[in-house]
Amino acid sequence: MRGLSGFTGAVRLSELSGAGGTRLAVVEAGPPDAPPVVLLHGWAQSARCWDAQLSDEHLTSRFRIIAADLRGHGSSSVPADGYDRSASWAGDVAALLTHAGRDAVLVGWSYGGLVITDYLREHGSQAVAGVAFVGAITELGRGREGGRTGAVMRAALPAALSDDPAVAVPALHEFIDGMTVLPLPGEIRQRGLGAALNTSPAVRHGLFRRDVGSADVLSGLDVPALVLHGLDDRVVDPAAGRYAADLIPGAATSWYPECGHLPFVEQAERFSAELAEFVERCQGESGESL
Repeated sequence: MRGLSGFTGAVRLSELSGAGGTRLAVVEAGPPDAPPVVLLHGWAQSARCWDAQLSDEHLTSRFRIIAADLRGHGSSSVPADGYDRSASWAGDVAALLTHAGRDAVLVGWSYGGLVITDYLREHGSQAVAGVAFVGAITELGRGREGGRTGAVMRAALPAALSDDPAVAVPALHEFIDGMTVLPLPGEIRQRGLGAALNTSPAVRHGLFRRDVGSADVLSGLDVPALVLHGLDDRVVDPAAGRYAADLIPGAATSWYPECGHLPFVEQAERFSAELAEFVERCQGESGESL
């Protein structure tokens, strides 16, 4: 099982300017002129979670895989505000799509799914070849079906937002351990915990300081969409994935039995194969050659 453990393949590192001049750290693999796939990670993690995809020759020989640390996460800069505004997240994604240089497939895991809907709300499907939601939320706020969480996420809050290490560290430890059905190897668990602790308490809290629905965004989506979700996900309830799939016209779904919140880690081979097939479909429908 790989992911959250650091990059293992040949990658290129760069930086670009997001909304408001926020510096975004970017890692990518694959031919620069290949069809681009932009990967967006979840709450209190980093681009390192996509290690298995960045080092998968089946993907990187055919596609340009671009993963970024979201604002306030990983090696990206930490602005004082903007985490509660769709326009900020949308501007960051717009910068990544400009960097991609051609229509790209957006892949959002967990909170990354909400970031995708932020972009779609502000810009529509401009520069987007397709969208994949992976164990993702698409809404946030009390009673929002697209933001329904599981027992592990509910147990982590509010302790995981605390600036007191004695309170936050145990909660974040339990959160990382609860992401998967089978236990993660010790090194990977520590990397995941390190990424969470590297995300400041203010940022961890700031991402939850908003109430946003996305029914209109999802029902109006006019590019291919794929919803992938572990059926034993205890961080984001599979019902959130079903909500998005039911609203998006023609959305395809892929459900992962005996899999938790990390299908791209827990069942990396299957996930990467399905992602490759989806990207090929998207590029074919957009009229671009592979």
